[in-house]
Amino acid sequence: MTERKSKVRKWLLTTLALTLLIPLLAACNTNKGDNSDNRRTLRIGTMYGSKQDEYWFRQQTTDLFEFSHSNIDIEIVPAIDYNEMQFENQGKGPQKQPDPLEKVKAIMTGANPVDVMILDMNVLRQLVDENLLKNLEPLLKEDEIDTSEFVPTVIEGIKDQGNGQLYALTPSFMPSALYYNKKLFAEKGVTPPRDNMSWDDVFNLARQMKSGSGKDSVYGFTFNAWGSGENYYDVQTFAAPLELKMFDDKAETMTVNNPNWKSVWETVTKLYKDHVMPSQQDMQAIYEQPQKEGEPYNPFQGRLFLNGKVAMTIGNYGLISEIEQMNANADKLKMQKLEWEVVTSPFHSAKPGVGGEIFLNQLAGINAKAANPDDAWEFVKFMNGKEWAKFKSRSTYEMPSRIEFVKPREGLNFNIAAFTKMKPAPMQRSLKDEALYREKPNLNLVFELGSRYFMEVTQGKKSVDEALKEWETKGNDLLQKIKTNPTGNIEGVFDDVYGGGKPGH
Repeated sequence: MTERKSKVRKWLLTTLALTLLIPLLAACNTNKGDNSDNRRTLRIGTMYGSKQDEYWFRQQTTDLFEFSHSNIDIEIVPAIDYNEMQFENQGKGPQKQPDPLEKVKAIMTGANPVDVMILDMNVLRQLVDENLLKNLEPLLKEDEIDTSEFVPTVIEGIKDQGNGQLYALTPSFMPSALYYNKKLFAEKGVTPPRDNMSWDDVFNLARQMKSGSGKDSVYGFTFNAWGSGENYYDVQTFAAPLELKMFDDKAETMTVNNPNWKSVWETVTKLYKDHVMPSQQDMQAIYEQPQKEGEPYNPFQGRLFLNGKVAMTIGNYGLISEIEQMNANADKLKMQKLEWEVVTSPFHSAKPGVGGEIFLNQLAGINAKAANPDDAWEFVKFMNGKEWAKFKSRSTYEMPSRIEFVKPREGLNFNIAAFTKMKPAPMQRSLKDEALYREKPNLNLVFELGSRYFMEVTQGKKSVDEALKEWETKGNDLLQKIKTNPTGNIEGVFDDVYGGGKPGH
C-alpha cells in the first residue's frame, strides 16, 4: 500500500510540474511547424538500458522535449540491452562482457543509425577520432550560442576529449571539492584552506590539524567523508591525474617500480602511519564504540567528517545534501551542527589545474550519419538550453553546466565556485585498459596484489622500495600466468603477501 501511495504521489508531482511548465515550454518551442502530417522520429542511442528502465530515462531526459515538440516521436535505442545480457546466456557460465565501444559504434553505423548518442566520457575521444560524431562548433556559431555561458571546466573537459573541438554537450556534471570544518580550524588557530591549493599544501595543513589520540583523535584529512582507512582505491583516485600505469599496454610487463609510484606510496603511507589520516586500526576503534543506552540510532555514525572527527575531506556536490540533513536533525541525534566551507580540489604540482573526480554526465553528441540531423541538433540544443538548465538546477547531487544557474541552494552561503574551477582528472582506465580487462578479467588480481603490498607498507612490514620491487617481480610472474590463463583460477597469487593463503580467483 505504501509503495502504491508513493507511485501516486510521484505521478501527481510529475503532472503538476508539467502543468506549471506548459507556458514555459510553449514559449521555448522551436518547432518549425507543428503539422501532425509532418511527424518525424528522432532515434536516441544510450550506452546501456532496457525497456524496463526506459521510462526513467525518458522522464529525466526526453519527455519535456517531446512534449514541446509535438510532431517528433522519440525512440530510445540502448547499445547494450540489460535484458539480453541477463537472459541470453542462461546456464552457460561466466561470459565475456560486451565491448561498450563496439556496441555504440554498431548502433551508430548500422542500417538504421541513431541520430543522437548519449555518451560516457571514456568513449568520446574514440568516436571523435573515428569521425563518428558531428562537430557542434559550426552549429553553435550559427545559432549564436555562447559557450562562455557554460562552466569552463565542463567545456574544457569535453574539448580535451575532442582534440580541442566540441563534439558533445552536457546539461549537468558531478564535481568534487575540498570540504573543511570551519570550527576546527578556528579552535586550532590555523589558517583555513583556500582555493588553488596543491596536495602538498593540503597535507601540510592536515598535519597541523591532527590532534588527540584514541577515541579523542581529530584527523587532518581523509580522501572521502567516511574515512575508509588505508583504502587502496583512494590511493588510485589520488594518483589518477598523474596517469600512472600498473603494467604496459599489452599487460605483459609491470611498470610500478619507479620514482613516480614511489612518491605516491611514500606520501600516502606516511600520512596513515602518522595518523594524520585514520588507519584501519583507528577506524576499527571508532566503529567499536558502544552505543549509549537511550541514545537514538545515528545514520551518520562512522561518517568522520560529519561527526567533526576530520578537518578536511574530499567530497562530491551531493555531500551538501547530507550535511543539510544532518544539521537539520542535529538536536534529535544529539550531534553538533557542522560549520563547513569548500575550496577547490587540490592538484598535483606536475598537473596544475587538474582536480579530482569530476563526472560529465549525459554527454549528447550528433551521429555523423544521422538520418535526422536537424531534429538531433534541436534536441541537443534544447537539452543544453537555459530553460532546461533552470529546471535541472534543482538537483541535489549534480550541478547545471550553465554558469547563471550555478548558485547555492536557498538558505545556504558557501563558495560554490570551488566546484567549477578544476579540470576533470583522466579516467583511471582508458578504453584500451577496459578492453584488456574484458579479455583478461584476471588482471584484477594485479590490482589486488598491489593493494596487499600497500597494506604491508602501512603496517610497517615492508618499506615502499621493498613493496614496489616485490609487486613488480610477483606481478610480472602473474601477468605471464594471466597471458595463458586469462579467466580461470590461478593458485598461490597472494602467498606470502598480506592476508595471503587465499585462492587467487
